[in-house]
Amino acid sequence: NLSFGFRGVMKIRESIHSVFLHHAILESGMDVGIVNAHEMLALSEVEPEIKTGCDNLVFNKTPDATDVMLELTKKEKERLEALKNGGGAMEVKQTSWRDLDVTKRLEHALINGISQYVDQDVEEARQQAEKPLHIIEGPLMDGMNIIGDLFGAGKMFLPQVIKSARVMKKAVAYLIPFMEEEKREKLIAEGKNPEDFNENDDSNFAGKVLMATVKGDVHDIGKNIVAVVLGCNNYKVYDIGVMCSCELILEKAKEYNVDVIGLSGLITPSLDEMVVVAKEMSKGGFKQPLLIGGATTSKMHTAVKVSPNYFTLEHPVIHVLDASRSVTVVSSLLGENKEDYVTDIMEEYEEMREDYYAGLEDRYFLTFDQAKEQKLVIDFDAVPPAPAPNKLGVTVIDNVSLEDVVPYIDWNPFFQTWELRGRYPNRGYPKIFNDEAVGSEAKKLFDDAQKLMKEIIAN
Repeated sequence: NLSFGFRGVMKIRESIHSVFLHHAILESGMDVGIVNAHEMLALSEVEPEIKTGCDNLVFNKTPDATDVMLELTKKEKERLEALKNGGGAMEVKQTSWRDLDVTKRLEHALINGISQYVDQDVEEARQQAEKPLHIIEGPLMDGMNIIGDLFGAGKMFLPQVIKSARVMKKAVAYLIPFMEEEKREKLIAEGKNPEDFNENDDSNFAGKVLMATVKGDVHDIGKNIVAVVLGCNNYKVYDIGVMCSCELILEKAKEYNVDVIGLSGLITPSLDEMVVVAKEMSKGGFKQPLLIGGATTSKMHTAVKVSPNYFTLEHPVIHVLDASRSVTVVSSLLGENKEDYVTDIMEEYEEMREDYYAGLEDRYFLTFDQAKEQKLVIDFDAVPPAPAPNKLGVTVIDNVSLEDVVPYIDWNPFFQTWELRGRYPNRGYPKIFNDEAVGSEAKKLFDDAQKLMKEIIAN
């Protein structure tokens, strides 16, 4: 789990594994482990600088252990990029990011987790903005959206996301006194006494979110990360813990009067429990959007199993892929463009359900007794086992021409790559040619591909 935060840079991951396994086996009596032997590094193969960094990280020896490992990861990525580009050294740009305009500086600081200049940059941006809130909704949210894209593409790691969230928290903390003063002035303008203002009032928050791991599940690492990221983005988060029954979730949602409810789960039974919660929310007349997240959850399961029980334009059900996406999703649900955002998701989920049920139409299930009757009966006397092969190892079959392979090509990934999707019942090849919207373009593309393929085979 620790090394997974650095996925995509195998040298770093395997170095962490090597250090961990060395100590676990030789010092702590570890008996059994499941490893990929092909990718294992001996401790002696780990570079001294990386070995020290891994030791500090695994044993949490120094406060900057994560930062040091991130820096080592960055160097390794640069080295790999240089090799990929022909082995030349990476060109280092001398222009400082401090020369950019203030909105770009804030984005850069957020993406790179640099908190050193946040206060002065936020102040400069505040002087230019109409309201302090516009800074959060503008450059800071733009930066968080970029972080979500980078994390989703594997170009950013979980420790970096948390580091960026802390920069966001510092920026928001600087702005809160100004937002409170703005609220105070507004109360005076409305003829109200600011001294009567309730200090526990949470209207300064961008929104209130309830987080819970569903009944039967004790996993909360991902949920905790989401709570940190949302909290750093000025959302009030009520994390009610793990093993939360449906009744407790709904009770607390009413008590805290939250704007959004988020359900988390890692094990498969949690998927069914999430369906139960969605049904009960519908019965109880709840209006909050429902977010679904966790390792075993998926967009398809959310669209097919959870969404039909609760989804409306007012209170959608949305699958959140990872922690870095949570801010974008929640801000979209609580923002001015909620209807457009939810409509897009509603249409996408409807298409996914159509695809799913269309796939079921072609399946013909037997009863259990019928299936048993069709079991394979093996009679080695009547049909002896196949003889031993003439030779062991790889046998190259080079008498098959490309023309012989063409009839077996699955063209569906081809159309998916070109982002051509027919609507049900014209999903997939060759039905896509009958689709009213993309049929003609799909046919043109297919004909061009056939022409090019014939040239390749001929030459």
